[in-house]
Amino acid sequence: MNSIKNVPARVLNRRPGHSLEAEREQFDKTQAISISKAINTQEAPVKEKHARRIILGTHHEKGAFTFWSYAIGLPLPSSAILSWKFCHVLHKVLRDGHPNVLHDCQRYRSNIREIGDLWGHLHDRYGQLVNIYTKLLLTKISFHLKHPQFPAGLEVTDEVLEKAAGTDINNIFQLTVEMFDYMDCELKLSESVFRQLNTAIAVSQMSSGQCRLAPLIQVIQDCSHLYHYTVKLMFKLHSCLPADTLQGHRDRFHEQFHSLRNFFRRASDMLYFKRLIQIPRLPEGPPNFLRASALAEHIKPVVVIPEEAPEDEEPENLIEISTGPPAGEPAVVADLFEQTFGPPNGSVKDDRDLQIEALKREVEMLRSELDKIKLEAQRFIAQLKGQVNALEAELEEQRKQKQKALVDNEQLRHELAQLRAAQVEGERNQGLREEAEKKASATEARYNKLKEKHSELINTHAELLRKNADTAKQLTVTQQSQEEVARVKEQLAFQVEQVKRESEMKLEEQSDQLEKLKRELEAKAGELVRVQEALSRTEQSGSELSSRLDALSADRDELSRVVRQREADLLAAQSLAREKEAALSQEQQRSSRERDELQGRLADKESQEQGLQQRLLDEQFAMLRATAVEAKRILQDAVGKLDDPLHLRCTSSPDYLVSRAQAALDAVSALEKGHAQYLTSRADASGLVAALTRFSHLAADTIVHGSATSHLAPTDPADRLIDTCRECGARALELVGQLQEQRALLQAQPGLVRTSLQGILQLGQELKPKSLDVCQEELGAMVDKEMAATSAAIEDAVRRIEDMMNQARHASSGVKLEVNERILNSCTDLMKAIRLLVTTSTSLQKEIVESGRGAATQQEFYAKNSRWTEGLISASKAVGWGATQLVESADKVVLHTGKYEELIVCSHEIAASTAQLVAASKVKADKHSPHLSRLQECSRTVNEMAANVVASTKSGQEQVEDRDTMDFSGLSLIKLKKQEMETQVRALELEKTLEVERVRLGELRRQHYLLAGAVGAPGEEEPSQPSAAPRSGTKKPPLAQKPSVAPRQDHQLDKKDAGYTAQVVN
Repeated sequence: MNSIKNVPARVLNRRPGHSLEAEREQFDKTQAISISKAINTQEAPVKEKHARRIILGTHHEKGAFTFWSYAIGLPLPSSAILSWKFCHVLHKVLRDGHPNVLHDCQRYRSNIREIGDLWGHLHDRYGQLVNIYTKLLLTKISFHLKHPQFPAGLEVTDEVLEKAAGTDINNIFQLTVEMFDYMDCELKLSESVFRQLNTAIAVSQMSSGQCRLAPLIQVIQDCSHLYHYTVKLMFKLHSCLPADTLQGHRDRFHEQFHSLRNFFRRASDMLYFKRLIQIPRLPEGPPNFLRASALAEHIKPVVVIPEEAPEDEEPENLIEISTGPPAGEPAVVADLFEQTFGPPNGSVKDDRDLQIEALKREVEMLRSELDKIKLEAQRFIAQLKGQVNALEAELEEQRKQKQKALVDNEQLRHELAQLRAAQVEGERNQGLREEAEKKASATEARYNKLKEKHSELINTHAELLRKNADTAKQLTVTQQSQEEVARVKEQLAFQVEQVKRESEMKLEEQSDQLEKLKRELEAKAGELVRVQEALSRTEQSGSELSSRLDALSADRDELSRVVRQREADLLAAQSLAREKEAALSQEQQRSSRERDELQGRLADKESQEQGLQQRLLDEQFAMLRATAVEAKRILQDAVGKLDDPLHLRCTSSPDYLVSRAQAALDAVSALEKGHAQYLTSRADASGLVAALTRFSHLAADTIVHGSATSHLAPTDPADRLIDTCRECGARALELVGQLQEQRALLQAQPGLVRTSLQGILQLGQELKPKSLDVCQEELGAMVDKEMAATSAAIEDAVRRIEDMMNQARHASSGVKLEVNERILNSCTDLMKAIRLLVTTSTSLQKEIVESGRGAATQQEFYAKNSRWTEGLISASKAVGWGATQLVESADKVVLHTGKYEELIVCSHEIAASTAQLVAASKVKADKHSPHLSRLQECSRTVNEMAANVVASTKSGQEQVEDRDTMDFSGLSLIKLKKQEMETQVRALELEKTLEVERVRLGELRRQHYLLAGAVGAPGEEEPSQPSAAPRSGTKKPPLAQKPSVAPRQDHQLDKKDAGYTAQVVN
C-alpha cells in the first residue's frame, strides 16, 4: 500500500478523467441497451427490469436527456407496436423518474403530438391506441407543469391538496375541471384497450393481450389518486357553492365514477393483474355531495404493488461508485505504468503490481456486494411501501369506523331522547288508563248497587206475597162477611194482576211499581186491622152468621184455589224475571266489552293524535331551522362583503342606508312578535319564518349598504360604521344560531340586534348631507326669491354694460374703442342669453311644481323635495354671482385696470353655473316637455355666447398688446448669448411660477370642495337652528361647483374629496 503513494502526480491526474469518461460511456451503453430491449417491435409487454434501468438512469443524470437522445432516433412511424411501447416506457419514466424529466419531456411535446397524429390518421388497431395514449401523455405533462405541487406520480397528502386548491373558489373550480379532463383521458385509454381485447379471462395470459394491458397498471395508479382528489375537491366546492351551480360537476363525476368502477372490476377479474397489482374496490354508489357528513364515509382507494421476485439475470451496473478504474482497463493501466517506470524486469511482477491486482479484486468484490445490497434495499423499500400502503388503508378504515361510531353515537343520543319522550308519553297514558279503570270500577260499583237493589226488591216482593198468604189465612180465620171478603178478593186479584204486569216491565220500572204496591199493601193492612176490629164487634153476632159459614167455607175453598193459581202465575212471573235478569246481565257484559273496546280505540286515537302533533311540531321546527340556516348564509355573505376587496368600488348614499336600517328595525319588531307567538304555540312557525326571512334580507342589505356607504365617508365615521356593521352581523348570526337549536330557542333575544341597527341608523343620519340652514317651510319662498334675485342681477348687469359702453365711446377711440365695443357687445349678448335661460328655467320649474305637487301646496312640494330645491337655489346663486363677476371684470378691462384673463375665467365660470342650473331644472322635468327643449336650446346659446366672449377677449388682447419688433443690430455674439440665457432663465422662472400656481389652484379647489362638503357632511353645529340664507352678492355660494377640475399634481383626491357628491339633484 505504501508503494502506491509513490505514483507520480501525472498518472494520478490522468486516471480520474479517464474513469469518468469510461463510466459515462458505460452508462450510455447500458441505457442504449435497456431502451432497445424495452422498446421493440415484439408484441409483448415491456420487461420491468429494462424499464427500471431506464428510470434509474434518469435519477443518475437528473433528467431524461439520454433517454430522449436515443428515443428520437427510434423508427416510431414505422411500427405501431414500437410507438405503443414507447408511450408505455415514457409513462413509467414520467411517473417514477427524476422530477426534471417533466421539463425535458416538455421540449419534445411536438414529437409526441406528431406520433399521435400520424397513427390517429391510420386505421391500425395499435395506431388508435397510440393516438389516445399520446393525448393522455400530453395532458399529463401540461397538468403537472401547471400544478407543480402535484408530482408526476400524483401522490400527495391532503394538506398539500388543500394548499394547492387554495381558498379562491374559482381556482378550486378550475382545478376540479382539469382533474376531470385528466381522468377522462385515463378512462378513455382503458376503455379503448378493453374494447380491442376479448372479454375472456384467458386473453390476459397471451403475450399480445399483455402487451396492451401492461400500460393499464400506470393508469390504475393514476386513477386511484385522481378519484380521491376529485372527491375531496367536490365536497369543498359543495361547501362554498349552491347545489344547482354544481349540477354539471356532479353529473360528470357520476359518469366517471361508474366508468372507473367498471374498469377496476374488469381489471380485477383478469389473472394478469392479480400477480402485478392489488386493485382497490370502489363503493356501490358515488358519494352524496349534498350531505357534508358523507365525506367521513369516503375511503381513499389504495393501490398496492406486490413485492417483485428477483430475476435470474444479474442486473448490470448502472452507477459507478468507486473512483478506481473499471475491470476492463488493466491494459490501459499497464501502459501508463510502462510509460512512467519503464518496462518491468523480465516477466516477474513486483509487490506493487500484486497489491494493485489485489485491490482491484477487492474493489470488484465490494462492487458486487454493493449491487447486492442495492437490490436488497430496493426489495426492502418495496416491502416497506407495501406495508405503508396497507397501514394507510387500515388507518382510513379506522377513521371511517371512528366517524361511523360518532354518527352511531349521535343516532343513539337521538333515539334515547325519543325513548325518554316516549316514556313521558307512556306515563301520561298510564295515568289516563288508571283514570279509565277508576271510572270502570265506579261504573261496576254502581251496577253492583243496582243489582243489590234489584235483589232487595225481589225479597220485598216475596215478603209481600207471604204477607198476602197470611192475610188470606186471617180472612179464613176471621170469617168475614161475604161482601167484605168479595171486596178483599177483588182487591187481591187486582194486586196480583198489578204484580204480574210489574214483573213484565223493565228493571227500572219494577222498583217504582214495587214501591207503589208496598204502599197499597200497607194501606190494605190498615184496612185489615179495621176489618179485624169489625169482626171482633161482629163476634157477638156470630150466631147470626153461623148460617153463612157453610157458604163462606165454600167461598174460602174457591178462594184458596184461586190463590194457588195466582201463586203459580207469580212463580211463572218470577222465572220470567230471572230470564230478564240473565238477559240484562249478558247485555251489561256486552256493553262492558264494547266499552273496553271503545276505550282502546280512544287510546289509539289519542296516541295517533299525539304522534301527529309531535310530527307537526318537528316539521315546524325543521322549517324554522332550514330558514335559520339560509338566513345564516345570507348574513355570512353580507358580513363577508365587509372584507371583500371587490366590494371597495361599491358605494351607497346615507339616505338609502337610513331607509334600509329603519326597515330592518321594523323587521326586528316583527321578529320579536313572531318569536313570542312561536313560543306560545309551537304548532305554527309561519309567522316566525316569515319574520326571520324578512329580517335576514333586510339586515344583510343594511350591512352591505353600510359598507358601501363607508367607502364615501370620512375615516373616523367610516371606521365606526364598519365596526357597527360587524357588531350587527355578529349579533344577527348569534340570534340565527340560537334559533337553530330548541334548547337555545327560549333564550333567543331578537331585541339585542336592535341596538346595533340603531347605531347604524344614527351613523347614517349623521352622514346624511346637511341642508342649507333654512327651514323646509322657507324653501319655497327662497326659491322664488333667489330666482328673482338672479333675474335682477342679470338686468343690473345688462344696464351696467350699456353704461360702460357709453363711457367707453367717450373715453376711448380707435382700436381700443373697437375692442371695448366688441367685448361689451359679446357680454351683452351673453347676459341676454342668460336672462332668457333663467326665464325659461323659471317656467320649467313652475311646470314641474304643478305636475308633481298633486293636491299639496307649492311650499309642501319644495319641502318634500328639499335636496332638489337646495340644488336649484345653489345654481341660481351661482348664476347671479357669475353675472356680477363678469360685469366687474368687463368694467376693469374697459378701464384698463383689469386683465383680460379675468374676463375669460368669468366667462367659463358663468357657463358652468348656467350648466348647473340647467341640470338642476332637468332632473324632475318631463323629457317630452317643450320648456325643457327650450331650456336646452338656451343652454347651448349661453355656451356659444360665452365662447364669443372668450374669442372677443382673446382677439382684443392680441390687438391691444404692443408687439415690438426685436432689434438685433449692434448685438455681438456674446450679448446675444447673454440675452438668450436671460430669456431662458425668465422662461424657467415663468414655468416654475406656472407650476406653483397650478398647485395653488389645486389646493384652492380642494379647500373649496372641503367647504362645500362641510354642508353635506356631519358637523358639530345643530341642524335645528337655521340661519338666514345669504343673498346673491359678490361671494360665491358654497354649493355651486365647477363643472370640471384641472388635474392635480398627485392625480388623486383625498378621502373627503371622494366623499363629496354634488347636491344638484336628489
